[in-house]
Amino acid sequence: MTNIKDIALGALEDLKGKDIVALDVSEMSDVMDTLVICTGTSNRQVKSLADNVVEEGKKAGVRPIGVEGKEQGEWVLVDYGDLVVHVMLADVRSFYDLEKLWSLTPTGRQ
Repeated sequence: MTNIKDIALGALEDLKGKDIVALDVSEMSDVMDTLVICTGTSNRQVKSLADNVVEEGKKAGVRPIGVEGKEQGEWVLVDYGDLVVHVMLADVRSFYDLEKLWSLTPTGRQ
């Protein structure tokens, strides 16, 4: 069975993506299980990193549900359903701080 998480991580590493993290968000989301976040050093690299994830997935027979943000190249999202890959410029990643956002434990209603 094809493991898209491993394929995505390998594709990001191949093109020298920075600060690659994979977060298990299965306990916080009914929509996805894994969130992968990576930093690119330029708009061109952000686009290239996202393209490489898509291309390596296609080689393994897995196509994304959607790709968003390639036009600007500041933040590209590649959606595989259970896995969502975010490739971002450093300042965008710092501003949105998805790692912190997705590490918050939901509080119950009181």
